[in-house]
Amino acid sequence: MPLDNLLTSLRELPESATRDAYLRFLDSAGDAALRRNGGPEHVTGSCFVFSPEFDHVLLCFHRKGQFWVQFGGHIESKDASVAEAAQREAREESGNGELVLLSPAIMDLDRHELHAGFSCTAHWDVGFAAAITPGVEISVSDESEDVRWFPINELPAQVPAGFCARLERVRRTAMSS
Repeated sequence: MPLDNLLTSLRELPESATRDAYLRFLDSAGDAALRRNGGPEHVTGSCFVFSPEFDHVLLCFHRKGQFWVQFGGHIESKDASVAEAAQREAREESGNGELVLLSPAIMDLDRHELHAGFSCTAHWDVGFAAAITPGVEISVSDESEDVRWFPINELPAQVPAGFCARLERVRRTAMSS
């Protein structure tokens, strides 16, 4: 069951205010937290895609948000876990059907408010990581305007607030996994 799997994974993380807020949200919302139509706030899964050397990151230019960001989206009924949803979304949005998560371990938690263009008010994002070779074929999905590799130290200006710090935390965690 995806909710039980997520609760177990969250409880395995070190205690933090963010982790505890996720646990409170899931305890109050239950299974509805994992459905797009389960309420104005719900869980999403995302995937940071790195080069094998962890010196480049593959980002998409989000059509609705108008910023560069990691791949991700809503959990679907066919997804057995949030990690599986993150992997599926990364495959769909990057055009790389062979992409595989480095680990099923949670590497990022980011609750963010949503604005114009979104039907929901907030996403409780659960992030994972993958690594693929920059030379592999990628393509742009209908949810993005572009997909492109960036050197870790030369990210584009149009990224969400706090993204650079999150990316660096995920990169360090992924490198040690």
